[in-house]
Amino acid sequence: MQARGQLMIEHRLIEQMIMVIRNLLSGIESKREVDPALIDTIIDFIRVYADKTHHGKEEDILFRKLDDKQLTAEDRQVMENLIEEHVFGRKTSEALAKANARYRDGDDAALKDIAANLQTLTEFYPRHIEEEDKVFFPSSRGYFTDEEDQAMLAEFREFDGKMIHEKYKSVFEELNK
Repeated sequence: MQARGQLMIEHRLIEQMIMVIRNLLSGIESKREVDPALIDTIIDFIRVYADKTHHGKEEDILFRKLDDKQLTAEDRQVMENLIEEHVFGRKTSEALAKANARYRDGDDAALKDIAANLQTLTEFYPRHIEEEDKVFFPSSRGYFTDEEDQAMLAEFREFDGKMIHEKYKSVFEELNK
């Protein structure tokens, strides 16, 4: 498998979560309510899997290694745009978390903000994933030898191995407050 293959496999799971979110949005519209614990689970998925795990590999490994390469101006611009989009995703999940906290505290108006942020995620991720899968990953693969690509794939696996420890260390820290 190539390194980009691992990232594309992760995209498929993110797309499946986007389908869950779309179904949830339909329920929010019809019932005019949502279970805050379900929103917490979605936030956790977006923050830990989509952002820290997936975007973490892109930013901390792939993009870092590409910084050492002589990228075309177009490829460099696409990479910078993807980084900006990752920041946008983080801000959206933070806004979703804040809206969910308000809703949990009894602010029924926050439901509209929850729905708006979920809608934003359902629009953002498919476009972002398509840009990576169809434009950036194929182009960026050309900058690496087969050996470099396999070394990056090994680094991805090592990165993933550390994520479970980081996740539950943060759970402990949150509970210990």
